[in-house]
Amino acid sequence: METYIPKKEEIKRKWFLINAEGEILGRLAVKIAKILSGKEKPIYTPHLDVGDFVVVINAEKIKVTGNKKEKKVYYRHSGYPGGLKKKTYEEILKENPERIIKEAVKGMLPKNKLGRRMFKKLKVYKGSDYPHRAQKPVPLDSK
Repeated sequence: METYIPKKEEIKRKWFLINAEGEILGRLAVKIAKILSGKEKPIYTPHLDVGDFVVVINAEKIKVTGNKKEKKVYYRHSGYPGGLKKKTYEEILKENPERIIKEAVKGMLPKNKLGRRMFKKLKVYKGSDYPHRAQKPVPLDSK
């Protein structure tokens, strides 16, 4: 019996729409990462990108559990000495709520070229408007 490896033309990509309103950050990120990597498809192959596109709306309405709202810290570094910047979850939520979901999902994907290719299929938007209506994304019930 030979191992089946899907050809490039056999990989059919769908678009999924997820409403992040009232969702818990980590649980939502796990579901998104599985869809992006294609782990829920029967043709899943670990070394190929067989995943689908994901559009997340209402990123500013995501929830976190416990006291993470006050204590969770996001770090950035400019690359220069003394260039470490840190902001709390609440500050990021006000300035750039898309970053919260993107960083959570990025941490769950492979740390290589394949992971970067998967990550490009994630589209996150602050409000309920998104420019991907022509792709007719399927609403995904994340609960």
